[in-house]
Amino acid sequence: MAETQRDQENDKRATRRFALRLPVSVRYGENEEEHTAQTRDVSARGICFYVDSAKQAGSAIDFTLTLPPEITLTESIRVRCKGRVMRVEGGDPAGKLAVAAVIDEYEFLADS
Repeated sequence: MAETQRDQENDKRATRRFALRLPVSVRYGENEEEHTAQTRDVSARGICFYVDSAKQAGSAIDFTLTLPPEITLTESIRVRCKGRVMRVEGGDPAGKLAVAAVIDEYEFLADS
């Protein structure tokens, strides 16, 4: 049975999103420069964050953020993720772009 567009749209929202403003370090581009960003929301499958400039949909990205106890239900945990940009939208009132990305891989980082 073929998956309908409505099923696909529902699947995009299948995991709980946390509307959190967290600092995130993002790397993308040919030289993989590090960009400082702030999350708009985070879920188990993806992230949306605000940056000054962004790559096109489909581009690979690498980002690191610290999930707070409200999400982990234990202690803060640093996570490094690899993913792909799904879309780029007009941004927040400060003129930053909103980048939505899917998480393909992740690893928990030890405290430093």
